[in-house]
Amino acid sequence: MSLKHISKTKRGAKQAGFSLIEVMIAIAVMSIGLLAVVGSIAAAVATTQSAQEDLIARQKALEALESIYTARNSQQIAFASLNNTASGGIFVGGAQPLLCAGPDGLVGTTDDVACITSGGTTCPNGGVECWVLPGPDGVLGTGDDITMSLANFTRTVAFGQVLLANGNPNDNMIAVTVTVSYTKDGLPPRSYSVNGLISRYN
Repeated sequence: MSLKHISKTKRGAKQAGFSLIEVMIAIAVMSIGLLAVVGSIAAAVATTQSAQEDLIARQKALEALESIYTARNSQQIAFASLNNTASGGIFVGGAQPLLCAGPDGLVGTTDDVACITSGGTTCPNGGVECWVLPGPDGVLGTGDDITMSLANFTRTVAFGQVLLANGNPNDNMIAVTVTVSYTKDGLPPRSYSVNGLISRYN
């Protein structure tokens, strides 16, 4: 065997490629990485698709809680009225459609009424709150305006006891939780909750 042939053999051994197992492992690792990236993109798209509804849910929950605080601080309603109707209060229990406040000025109570648009017409879907948005021309108040109904939203106003350190109920405080939930095609149901404490004394 010549010296030239030996050096060619050594050079050929140094230039050996990847084995089939190494290539398969590399493909598996890359596939896992790509799946993670695709999952992150899908989550970001889903969040973007529900951003408007999330904002509405947050706003409606905060509005309801703020109206309860205002009514209580102005002594418009008695402390005993701060409960669900099943417990002797004025707030309807369970998930309710987003109707407008009735004569008492509070949403979620037994005197809620159908909502009216700025044009003086009753909102669709049984008077559930609706928003009039600019149409394709981008100008509000023209003939192509779009009415967006909040019929896919519900609001739950729930009250609960506040416990003292010894485990006994605090008769001078009540806890309130307002939850606004919504559904949207292609997405799981979502909700936004706010909590607060209301004192018997203000």
